[in-house]
Order: sequence, then C-alpha cells, then structure tokens
Amino acid sequence: MSSLSELSQLKNIQALYLKVRSLFRDAHLVDGDLDARILVAEACGYEPKNLALHYDEIVVPGALSRILTFVEQRLAGKPVGRILGKREFWGLEFSLSSATLEPRPDTETLVEATLAFCQANGGLDKPWLFSDVGTGTGAIAIALLSELPNAVCVAVDVSEEALHTARLNAANNEVLTRFLTVRGSYLDALKGPFDFVVSNPPYIRSEVIEGLTEEVKAHDPMLALDGGEDGLAAYRELIGNAKRVLKGNSGLLMEIGFDQAEELASLAKDIVGLEAQCQLDLAGQPRVIVIVFP
Repeated sequence: MSSLSELSQLKNIQALYLKVRSLFRDAHLVDGDLDARILVAEACGYEPKNLALHYDEIVVPGALSRILTFVEQRLAGKPVGRILGKREFWGLEFSLSSATLEPRPDTETLVEATLAFCQANGGLDKPWLFSDVGTGTGAIAIALLSELPNAVCVAVDVSEEALHTARLNAANNEVLTRFLTVRGSYLDALKGPFDFVVSNPPYIRSEVIEGLTEEVKAHDPMLALDGGEDGLAAYRELIGNAKRVLKGNSGLLMEIGFDQAEELASLAKDIVGLEAQCQLDLAGQPRVIVIVFP
C-alpha cells in the first residue's frame, strides 16, 4: 500500500495530521510541519491554530478526498498558498492569482517600518495619502490601511489581473473605499503629491533567476522577481522619480534583498544625495530601506 493510499485508511484527524506531517518530513519540505497543519485544517474545515482541539474527531470522506489532493500537489512542489489560492499576511487573508506573488512574512517588516514612519510624522490617525507601487495582491497597502483608519492608497501595478486580485482583497478586508488602483509602470502613472511611497519591487538579479527553486519559478510571476542585471533596476526608477510625486518631509520605503543594503545606500546618495536607513527583519537580515525626502 502506498503512503498516499494509507491516508484514506486513517480514522481521526490526529492520525491524519501525523501521517501528512511524516510524508512532508520524508520529502524534506522546509516548512513541512506547518504545511501539514495548514492543509489538514483546511481540508477538515478548521482554523490551523485550532486543529489540535479536533484531533479526536472522525475524518469525513470529503475531507479525505481534499487532503489527498492537497498532499499530492504539495509533494509535487506546489506551494501551500497556491494550493489553497490564499495566504495570510498581517493577520489578514489574501487571495492569490497567477499575476501575484505570495505575500511572505518577511515583508511585514516593510509594514512595521512604514507604521513607525507614520507614528513619527503625525500619528496613525492622520489622513495619509500614499502609493503602493507593484501592489500585487495589495497585501502591503491593505495591511497599512487596516492600521491607518483615515489613510487612502493609490495602488499601482502593470498587471490588470493583479489589480483585480488586489481590489478583491481590499473588498474582502473592508478597505476598498480607500484603495484606488492605477495600471502603470512604477511611478509613471502617478502625480501625487503623496506623504509616502511603499514598494516591494523585483530585486533578484537576472542571472540568479534560473537557480531559484522550482516552487518559485513555476508559480511566481517573473515580472515580480527579475530585478535586472544587478537586481537594482526597479530601485533606480523609484529613487530617481520619487521626488516628483512626494510632498516635503515624505518617505520612500522599499523592501530589499538581504545583500543589497550597501549598494542601495550608495545608490540613494548618488541619485538624490540622501541617506538611506536600513531596517532588519526578525532574522536580523537587512529587509527595508527608508529614504526621507526633505
């Protein structure tokens, strides 16, 4: 009997979860334990954090069918977010599409840095006007709007499919009336003036793309990954044109690759003559740069 077929013989949720976890560990999935909990919980109709409360319950036939499909897809290399078509970020739920990246926990550092900028420059209740460039799912903008009750965001993306997904997510998270979308490339479609601009732009060097995992290459849109020959093409665009769309004493806050902090500090100095401050993520890696425009 194959390992997958054994799943259909398991009677309770705990046994099912332990078997799926074992399969994922044997496959050396990096987050196998978490993946198992999320997928089993979804198949059984429960929140992942509450799965243990239901361990003694009998697994219903529909749940078995769903988990078999989920496990086959995960073992074939499909990420959990793509299997479920959704991903949690900042405690909110976001639908995914083929035109969007999956929001990742490291990007919450950009949200934290932006909220700190707002708190230091007028407070969270101020009627902020900001732009999220390359919005994708809208995760960064929507997370910020959930914390800034009087803010309005103009979200930009080159992909109409991504903007459709972002609007859906804004509606589902009850911020659609403050979430405006514009199709365009970087800052070209904007006039401003904005209080700040946030972005998680493509920053992977073109030559590195081929070496990415199949999970990334097969499921993430290449436009959102490829940052050009040196990985800095998007940053040149954003830094070079930010002043045109920003108010005085405003900020440009961007996610960066772990090894790009020094290069971007030099770039900011060379292009606009300003210092770039770096914020670290929870792992202690450089994750965000903040450039304040006087």
